[in-house]
Amino acid sequence: MTRHRRDENGAAPDDWLSICEVSARTGVAVSALRFYEELGLIASERDDRNQRRYPRHMLRRVALVSVAKRIGIPLQDLREAFADVPLDRPPSHAGWQRASRVWRRQLEERRQAIERLEAELTGCIGCGCLSMKACALLNPGDALAEDGAGPRRL
Repeated sequence: MTRHRRDENGAAPDDWLSICEVSARTGVAVSALRFYEELGLIASERDDRNQRRYPRHMLRRVALVSVAKRIGIPLQDLREAFADVPLDRPPSHAGWQRASRVWRRQLEERRQAIERLEAELTGCIGCGCLSMKACALLNPGDALAEDGAGPRRL
């Protein structure tokens, strides 16, 4: 008989969890779990009663999705970061490291974009012009401005 290491709750790493158990353990709504599965962020298998069952290692993925959502990372970015992390088995340390590098690069790009926006806003606030005609920050890419002020499309 093979013995599995069990945690303090008596659960083994290869135990399967219902969608309600995953929801209770992670604080994520059942509907959100279904949505994450639809996006390919998490995966389940169906039991003989056609109910979803999640491997325990999916709890970590759900937790990371929750963190990403809380800090404003789009789910599509998370999909890209998780692309090389397997859904069908517990990911290796190297797999999480690869995902971490992708995520870190995305976060760095977001940080730089925020810093650029901060610099533009600081200049705009200091300018005080409040002109929709002249302000590239308030009205970026205004292709109709060269035709003059006022409405151009009816």
